[in-house]
Parts: sequence; structure tokens; C-alpha cells
Amino acid sequence: MVHLLAAGAASDRARYDRATAHLDTPLAIVDLAAFDANAADLVRRAGGKPIRVASKSVRCRALLERVLAMEGFAGIMSFTLAESLWLARSGFEDVLLAYPSADRANFALLTSDPELAAAVTVVVDDPAQLDLVDAARAGGEEVRVCLELDTSLHLLGGRIRVGARRSPLRTPQALGAFAELVQRRPGFRVVGLMAYEGHVAGVGDRIPGRPIRSGAVRLMQAKARTELAERRAATVRRLRQVAELEFVNGGGTGSVESTAAERAVTEVAAGSGLYLPRLFDNYRSFQGRPAALFAQPVVRRPGVGVVTVLGGGYPASGAAGPDRSPVPYLPEGLAYDPQEGAGEVQTPLLGPAADDLLIGDRVWFRHAKAGELCERFDRLHLVEGDRVVRTVPTYRGEGQTFL
Repeated sequence: MVHLLAAGAASDRARYDRATAHLDTPLAIVDLAAFDANAADLVRRAGGKPIRVASKSVRCRALLERVLAMEGFAGIMSFTLAESLWLARSGFEDVLLAYPSADRANFALLTSDPELAAAVTVVVDDPAQLDLVDAARAGGEEVRVCLELDTSLHLLGGRIRVGARRSPLRTPQALGAFAELVQRRPGFRVVGLMAYEGHVAGVGDRIPGRPIRSGAVRLMQAKARTELAERRAATVRRLRQVAELEFVNGGGTGSVESTAAERAVTEVAAGSGLYLPRLFDNYRSFQGRPAALFAQPVVRRPGVGVVTVLGGGYPASGAAGPDRSPVPYLPEGLAYDPQEGAGEVQTPLLGPAADDLLIGDRVWFRHAKAGELCERFDRLHLVEGDRVVRTVPTYRGEGQTFL
């Protein structure tokens, strides 16, 4: 099996090198066969529930269009209000802004345009956010509202907290009271609930070389899934006493099966699983195919077992650590120099594979996260077999800077 995997990696490297031989590096590609296979596997894992695509993990309009044309995907989960309005103007009719916004100028646009107001739903969890929208209003369009439930796991009476710090609304009672406030307020209507369990969806449970930690993660996640399923169901029951919910959204790439299995959930979110960055290698429940890669050219050969590539120091967001760096992927057998790591302008790579690389050859990397790769490149070259079949702009390449 190891031999077959190595042969497959060598074959992929040869395909990518041939496909991009006419292009200068640095460059980024998406392997369409891998992208489509990952999409099909997400649909299988969702068990018939629609998948809302997390745009922050894709950041390329052409690939959002591609995946949303596939059966099993419906709607976008966006990350800023400016992006949401841009997507709605681009023809996407169901956009859920998953993070609260303080963008007054774009709230003025949202409240003055009936087509935008019908296409975009905004997440809120605090009356002050409603005040901000009202202060920015430039028209009387009703704002579609999604409430967010805090999904974090509390242990030992709340003394230990596991999960992202997001919404302050944690209990069915708190969500119900806030929904009543929203429904009474002119110009707003509750249409959905979101609950993102990042400590399950975004934390791998099979950490190489760390069996004790892996076991602890699995125990935590089992407890979190049980607790959240009960609390989410109770919250949905309470909200349905107040509003007609169009959707209940939950989960992410790492928790598609468990989230979709909850009766209270009507749709799941996923995006990273389409590109499969390195942070999603360590899950027992699924194994995808790396689809998004970037290539850096070899520019130096400092000695035996060493090559230097141009740049490549593209850290991912989150708590700083080695897992936030890209990883050398092809050819296999390369690693960072521990004294230098991934550099801003040059990156030494060590390993036997270095001796087979010549000046100008490509080293292929995987980013730690999915869509953040697109903040470094204007274009993605879409590869089928050993050909680039299309080159498409990223958000950055379309002149859109939403962060």
C-alpha cells in the first residue's frame, strides 16, 4: 500500500509539472478530479442533507459556481457583508453571512435594495448589532436574520471551556428571548439558526505519533456531540415557537456525518474539504484528496541534500505553531530546515529528494488552511489530467479584498 501511495504521488507530481511547464512560478493550481471527488464525498457524508458552501474556504467565484452546480450543494456561507453583497450581485441567490458585521455603508445598501435584501441573511447575537443596522438604514427593506448558538463545551460547571468564542447566546431560553426581541422590532425577521461546532468540525482526532492526545480529543468530541445535539434540538423547538425557521445550519468539514445525523439540523456547512488543506489530514471519519496546491521554484542548491525555493512563507491564521505553515508535498521527502522554516523570500528544504532537483524545478506545497491560499495568488490554474484547462481569478484576482 505504501508503495502504491508513493507511485500515486510521483504520478501526480509528473502531471502537475507537465500541466504547468509553460507557466512561471510561483503559481497555484486546483486539481479538478480531486476537487470533484472531495465534493462527492462530502455529499455522501451528508446523507441527503444539503451542504452550504463556506466561501472563505474557496475564495474563487468560478469554483463556487462549479460546486453549487453539483447535486447536494445549496447556498453559500459568506464571511463579510461586502462579500455577501458582491456574491448576491453576481447571481448567487442564497447567501448567509456567518459573522456579525459593522459595515455601515453596506448595511445602507442592503436595506435599500430589495433583491439584495431577499438574497442575503445576516447573523446577529446582540441587540447592539440591530442598533447598528438601524443607524445605517437607507431604506425600508426587511433584514433577514439568523441567530447563532454558542456551541462550546463546558465542563466542571463551566470552569473548563472547549470551543471557539463566538455567540454569547448559549441556552434555548436565551435564544428564544432574543428571537422574540428581533421579531418585535420593525425591519427584521428571524429566518434561521446557525451553530458551528468548531471543536468537533475543525479538530482532527487522529494525530500522528500522539495516541494519548488523539484519544483525549475523541473523548472530548463524543461528549461535545451528545451535549450539543440535545441543546441544539431544544433551541430549535424554542425558536419555532417564535419564528418560522427556513434553515438550521451546523457543522463543518470534519463533522459532516454527526451534524447531518441530528434531526434538528436541516443543512450542514463545508468548504475546506473541497481543497483538503493539511489541517484536515488527521481525521478518522474521512480521507480526501489534496486538490489545491502551490508551486515554488528551486533557485539555489546550497549543498548535498539541500535546495532553496523562492519564498513560500505563507502562514495560516490561528494560534501560531508549526501546523500553521504550508507543508512541502511533492516531491516527497522534503522538510524545512528547523533553523529557518518557511521564509518570506527564500525557504531551504532538506532531504534526499533535494539532490534530484535542478534550478528552476518546482516544489509543490499544501497550505495549512483552504481559502487563505487565495489571498496569496491572483489566479488558480485548473488542471485536468496533465493539462491546464482553464485559468480563473481568485477573489484577489477580481480586485476584491474583503478582509
